[in-house]
Amino acid sequence: EDAQDERPETSAVLGNVLQPEIHELIEAKSFGPLKAALAEMEIHDLVELLGRQEEEDLAVCFRLLPLDRATEVFGDLELDKQEDLVQSLSSEKLASILNEMPPDDRTELLEELPGELAQRLLSSLRGEELKIARSLLAYPEDSIGRLMTPEYVPVHPEWDTQQVFAHVRKVGSSKETLSVLYVIDEHGLLLDEVTLEQLVLAEPEQKVADLTDGQVVALHATDDQESALEIFKKYDAVVLPVVNSQGVLVGIVTVDDVLDVAEEESTEDFQKMVAVAALEGGYFQTPYARMLTKRVPWLALLFVGTAVLVGLVAA
Repeated sequence: EDAQDERPETSAVLGNVLQPEIHELIEAKSFGPLKAALAEMEIHDLVELLGRQEEEDLAVCFRLLPLDRATEVFGDLELDKQEDLVQSLSSEKLASILNEMPPDDRTELLEELPGELAQRLLSSLRGEELKIARSLLAYPEDSIGRLMTPEYVPVHPEWDTQQVFAHVRKVGSSKETLSVLYVIDEHGLLLDEVTLEQLVLAEPEQKVADLTDGQVVALHATDDQESALEIFKKYDAVVLPVVNSQGVLVGIVTVDDVLDVAEEESTEDFQKMVAVAALEGGYFQTPYARMLTKRVPWLALLFVGTAVLVGLVAA
């Protein structure tokens, strides 16, 4: 009873959701209050909070989250925190999370992890999810195929709006977006797209073909990821279809995935500008000698460039 009295109260956690005393709750084995606190947090606050935890506390918190919430949080964590969890979670828990993750987020994780660890994760996937993961990883590195997800809603031109809505109700809960549906023929060729707004405003018996104009814009799966950003800007799009070389619809890419790529490219460009190459680990975890190997080549290049420029000016 005395031990129970010393445990932090739930209100201590909920009073300031960004700075809960997680470690104290774990040390006191107050898992009930901690679980309740984590369950009530807004998802973005929860990602920020867990992203600041040490490996052991992070693993404990993760085991207290329900599967759907754990999956969403896992996909939004930084890579180093994802790696910590991969190492510390049980195979069963990890397999459940990976099988529920959006395919594009899972592909990003698998391609960033060391080969042996990535293979171990691949072996934990089931059936269709394993097939999807392997197919996405088969695309060239930095291609649009690595960014896309196959979680879209296809419809056929001969369907009326009632059939479309019945189809959406049946399959829509597991899809990336419902704002745009993609019109395909019997062979999977992309014909057009139709928005949910168009369908809502259409008559129940109106055919999908009557709502299309054949002016669909698509990305190609083997194109470079950087090229996608310009296309998104040009057409002010939030989601675009992806086709293979035969014009078959193979996935979709959302603008947030493309913006992530743009952010990475900007970071790399800035690092080059200030004469330092990217570090694989954290700044304080990187050995001094490793930092030198990253920085010295760029400094030498800048020194030579400056010397040449001074020589030209003097001449």
